[in-house]
Amino acid sequence: MRGWRTFRKAKEGLAAVEFALLLPVMIGLFFGVVETTLALLCRADVSVMASTAANLISEVSTPNSTDISNVYSAAGAILYPNPTGTAASQPTIRITSIIYDTTSTSLTSGKVAWTCTQTGSGTLSPTSLSKGQTVSFTDSSGSNPLSIMTANGSVIMAEVAYGYTSPTMQIIKSKLNLTNVWYTKPRRVAQIPAPSPAPSGCAT
Repeated sequence: MRGWRTFRKAKEGLAAVEFALLLPVMIGLFFGVVETTLALLCRADVSVMASTAANLISEVSTPNSTDISNVYSAAGAILYPNPTGTAASQPTIRITSIIYDTTSTSLTSGKVAWTCTQTGSGTLSPTSLSKGQTVSFTDSSGSNPLSIMTANGSVIMAEVAYGYTSPTMQIIKSKLNLTNVWYTKPRRVAQIPAPSPAPSGCAT
């Protein structure tokens, strides 16, 4: 019993034992904070990319293949330092001109006049658009309709999807599909014509 009482009162190495017990939790919290912060920063970059792509193309009266490529490059540069150097790591960017539907006369939807897509690591929904397809305008939740079309006008829709992979992959171990959509009006003309010559990935 005397030995047991001595052992129970002994405090040598107590701090080391407590540290060993807390170390896994501390490491988990560290990686959790770092990986979540990096993912949120990338999510914000994706939003900026969508608005940048829409605004750049809306300033062009008669786009060509070089203009579309420049928009892809400018938008993709926003993701630095995330990897974007290969087709498998670059963002998926889709730029679509949606024109007024004279049949439905709806201000919350329109028909696709042309669409151009850079295929990358992300997945858009729907995965593809075709000329003449009806597209509805909704807010970020995808449920509330937006009345942004004007009679005989058009809307530029820029969609971005990026497959984000955590650099450490300790907490966020799977790829995240970060997406955003942005609408804007053409600056100089009522309806921007299809790029000519049309680059690859365009439906005109």
